[in-house]
Amino acid sequence: MKKKKFRLVDAILATVCITLVAESVAPTAAIGNTQYFWWILLIVAFCLPYGLITAELGSTFNSEGGMYDWVKKAFGKKWAARVAWNYWINFPLWIASLAVAVTDVVAGIFEIELSVVWLLVLQLGYTWLVSFLGTKRIGESKWIVNIGTFFKILFMLSLGLLGIYVFIKTGESANPIESVSDLLPTMDLLSLSFISVIIFNFLGFEVVATYTDDMENPKKEIPKALIIGGALMALFYILPATGINIAMTTEDAEVAGITDSFAILLTSLGMNADLIRIIVIAVGLMFIYTMVANIVSWSFGVNSVAKYSAEDGGLPKIFAKENKEKVPYMASILNGVVATLIVVLGIILGYVSEEASNLFWTFFSFSLVTLLISYIPLFPAFLKLRKTDKTERNYKVPGNKLILNLVTWIPLIFLVSSVIFTLFGDFTKEYIDANLPLIIGVVVSFIIQEILAFRVKKEG
Repeated sequence: MKKKKFRLVDAILATVCITLVAESVAPTAAIGNTQYFWWILLIVAFCLPYGLITAELGSTFNSEGGMYDWVKKAFGKKWAARVAWNYWINFPLWIASLAVAVTDVVAGIFEIELSVVWLLVLQLGYTWLVSFLGTKRIGESKWIVNIGTFFKILFMLSLGLLGIYVFIKTGESANPIESVSDLLPTMDLLSLSFISVIIFNFLGFEVVATYTDDMENPKKEIPKALIIGGALMALFYILPATGINIAMTTEDAEVAGITDSFAILLTSLGMNADLIRIIVIAVGLMFIYTMVANIVSWSFGVNSVAKYSAEDGGLPKIFAKENKEKVPYMASILNGVVATLIVVLGIILGYVSEEASNLFWTFFSFSLVTLLISYIPLFPAFLKLRKTDKTERNYKVPGNKLILNLVTWIPLIFLVSSVIFTLFGDFTKEYIDANLPLIIGVVVSFIIQEILAFRVKKEG
């Protein structure tokens, strides 16, 4: 049977779907009007160099191992094992978090309170649906990704344009901009924690590089897909965040979301309540579908990294098992197993104590931190490979030695800073005490990471 090819347009759509995480728009909007400062700064200082670096590495070293192989070529198997652990462990935790988001959306759009049984059914149903889809090649399930991208573009553009229209018509905004100072951050330590929110929204370009075996001409298509897709992604984040800022205050945005923003904006236009409810339900269902597409678009990249590491002795050998389609299916099953444990733990803790249920969200924060950590070796790996690996590059990051160093170290500084401020915030005792479970979790993860790295046999 002829393998279905992954075309340039598919790669662009996948880039948008991978990097455009709809459920993170509301937390981004919660930053307030200063988000525009952070977006502009980090697009230039992080997203652009990250995209260029990924385009060069992905088009030069064609491999489904992606970032794992790049770090391995630069620094050896031990550092690659560290990347693999952090890159993998965040994924099942993310799946569990999206499973919870699914039930939140269902309860919100249908205005019902879900019982414990229904929470289990819906969350475990979501978990194992995406885990099953993760056992398929991206070429076979690209339609899921493409439809998911279309839905994201549809409701996120609609939210942004609707918000702008409401502002033009009524002149009202929940977060008015009265002077330039409203757009500038205070630059206190706590405000720097916003860096991690924005950077999280950029991550995922390297996943497209794992699709090389399904592409006709990956060396030419990957750079185009990342640059075009990255530009579209930035637009699709800023517009809906603007719509939410017009609809509600930053405090409300922390606990509300996209469907609530639609309801507020449509109500302000005097639309019929029944019609609003129909629109909100439609948006909610599309939102849920995009959360399936998110995991599908990431699965092959994450599972391939786990497989490559297992074959090198970094992760346990079970991660390397493939099916007849050459997909590391056991990695996807293990994603489902770990996510199931987190989902069940979250439901039990939430049922026992509302306060204790906050522990579940500590796991989500933990997944964010480990994901950010996994990218840290990527940037110095690029610089080292440019110096030591003479493989012909069809695409190269332009610039002299100074430019290459700036492209490497500036985004790396922002990345490391985002990890520090996510963990410690403004370094007050109150913040650190509140984040103590997260800090302990990261320490435990670090210990496991070093155990796995120690197990890796020395090369040569």
